[in-house]
Amino acid sequence: MNTKQIISASIDLTKIDKSKIIEGKKGGKYYQVSIFVDEGADQYGNNVRICDNQTKEQREAKEKLIYLGNGRTVWVPKHSEPTEIERPQNKDDQDLPF
Repeated sequence: MNTKQIISASIDLTKIDKSKIIEGKKGGKYYQVSIFVDEGADQYGNNVRICDNQTKEQREAKEKLIYLGNGRTVWVPKHSEPTEIERPQNKDDQDLPF
């Protein structure tokens, strides 16, 4: 596995909806989250937001995200491959559905 970056983050456990904790096949307990990595940092140096995972219906209804925590990127390799966003766009590619 190639590590693209390391993020250090924390979650406020009091904000977790315990009814959404699911049990895995081997007895582990899991909670679904969404993690956003922003280009810029806030006043505390954080560029990562962790939110409660929303269903498709919640997203379509534009329900407010429940923020669980935040963090920051602490390491990025010097010679990493460009991400999809960083790759130059070809004007011929604009008609592609992906």
